[in-house]
Amino acid sequence: MIEYLKRGKQEADRAADDAKVREVVEATLADIEARGDTAVRALSEKFDDYSPPSFRLSASEIDAFINRVSARDMEDIAFAQKQVRTFAEAQRASMQDIEIETMPGVVLGHKNIPVQSVGCYVPAGKFPMVASAHMSVLTAAVAGVPRIVAATPPFKGEPNPAVVAAMHLGGAHEIYALGGIQAVGAMALGTESIEPVHMLVGPGNAYVAEAKRQLFGRVGIDLFAGPTETMVIADETVDAEICATDLLGQAEHGYNSPAVLVTNSRRLAEQTMVEIDRLLEILPTADTASISWRDYGEVILCDSYEEMLQVADEIASEHVQVMTERDDWFLEHMTCYGALFLGARTNVANGDKVIGTNHTLPTKKAGRYTGGLWVGKFLKTHSYQKVTSDEAAAEIGAYCSRLSMLEGFVAHAEQANVRVRRYGRKNVPYGAAAE
Repeated sequence: MIEYLKRGKQEADRAADDAKVREVVEATLADIEARGDTAVRALSEKFDDYSPPSFRLSASEIDAFINRVSARDMEDIAFAQKQVRTFAEAQRASMQDIEIETMPGVVLGHKNIPVQSVGCYVPAGKFPMVASAHMSVLTAAVAGVPRIVAATPPFKGEPNPAVVAAMHLGGAHEIYALGGIQAVGAMALGTESIEPVHMLVGPGNAYVAEAKRQLFGRVGIDLFAGPTETMVIADETVDAEICATDLLGQAEHGYNSPAVLVTNSRRLAEQTMVEIDRLLEILPTADTASISWRDYGEVILCDSYEEMLQVADEIASEHVQVMTERDDWFLEHMTCYGALFLGARTNVANGDKVIGTNHTLPTKKAGRYTGGLWVGKFLKTHSYQKVTSDEAAAEIGAYCSRLSMLEGFVAHAEQANVRVRRYGRKNVPYGAAAE
């Protein structure tokens, strides 16, 4: 039996919050589309108290910011980018162009072509998300995207130097000090000074995620990557301290970051809740994490591993930390999640910052139908076909003609018929119908 020892906000309350966000985003995007740079500047002044002569950083400004980053921090950024690049390059190598001859004279194939321009959003308004630059900018560069635009909000009155360094080292061609709806709106819709992109990627708060949702169709998006979510699946092979630490480690992201413990141990569940209360007394980010835990934290007690799997796949959390005696069993059987972190030796922060897998992941149950950001998201697989012999043109044309008539498409059939007449039996008069 599945028992909730702690519940977060009810779905109706969460839906009401989402509705308020949708209304604000819709009005803001309409304003950006109507007034362009004027609206973007007004929004930046309102929300970030920031209005530079140009939001785009010049080459000299980029160099100046990079020079302010310590040597050790630059070494750490380079290490993280090497990890991300290595995995992304391996993923890219797995995606091959193909061409096959399905029958004599009929050649089919596909090519993997990079998206031609991408806007990468890197959050930094509350915490400077240096790692998000690796995940979006660098991965787009590995995919071969020819124009990579990066935007990040000012942090304490200016763009964060380490974020700028990571964007530049990752391969960004244009860097803008812009945040929130105004950043993704300007990149997608275009303004007098910003050429629109073909695709938006990157995580963000609820407003950024909703802006991407509303812009989808006009531009492509990677996925709906809203406020972070984490789930810990644990049994008595681990203790309450590590469970509580892993839950609060993601709850500190924002006020609406779900953190869920799924366990088959009542003792572990109860001790973890006590340990969370203790840690919240000393955690420097407790002001945020405590609200997230109060409103979105859940503790779910199950009778069996099968029930734990059922609950986990239903919630489809963005991050799933598995610490049980059956870690590989969960890897084999779980189907709905953003990314798995297997065993007590790893943790979600590894994936967020340095280990090499991408940290832009599906939220709000999107893990049921998509995985996270990866090099393949920046590639479009386009098919092509060619017929190389008269015989093949006549044979495939005859089939096409009959199947088109089966559906009632006469003009379709005539496209095939003209090839049968031109390339088929030489004694068929021009203009005769295919058999």
